[in-house]
Amino acid sequence: MADENQPGNGAAATPPQVRMQVLAQYVRDLSFENVVMQKGLSGAEVQPDVQVAVSLDARKRPVANQYEVITKFKVTSKNKVNNEPLFLLELEYGGTFHIEGVAEEQLHPFLLIECPRLLFPFVRRIISDVTRDGGFPALNVDTVDFLALYRQELARRAQLQQAQQTAGGSPN
Repeated sequence: MADENQPGNGAAATPPQVRMQVLAQYVRDLSFENVVMQKGLSGAEVQPDVQVAVSLDARKRPVANQYEVITKFKVTSKNKVNNEPLFLLELEYGGTFHIEGVAEEQLHPFLLIECPRLLFPFVRRIISDVTRDGGFPALNVDTVDFLALYRQELARRAQLQQAQQTAGGSPN
């Protein structure tokens, strides 16, 4: 019986094994403003409305197969009653990754989907701790769907490119 993994038997070559290693994780920037305490407490009723904005950035590092991925979270809380700000938290959390075996055409989505997924539990913990230590109930950020975020960004870029082509095209 022939070995299916031997070359020349018509079997497709096995793809390279994907290898990802987290080399470092770190807070690149952190800011928290407790607006309520800065303005002084008022007897107004408080119904918090929390908004979370997420953005991502990735870049190649000078060392072979190393990449830096930065997750940026901006958390704003306003009072639903009077729209007054309660707090503002901004966090840039980074990771340095060693990645091998990912096809070049798949590297961009891999960096902006898989790497942030690994960083997210640490981001969630920092946001929870900072809001609690800042005088508010601990905020547990809902899980972020990085695949949906990636697809939204691709769609936004495609729309922008189409709009630029339409605006830049010559009339017939």
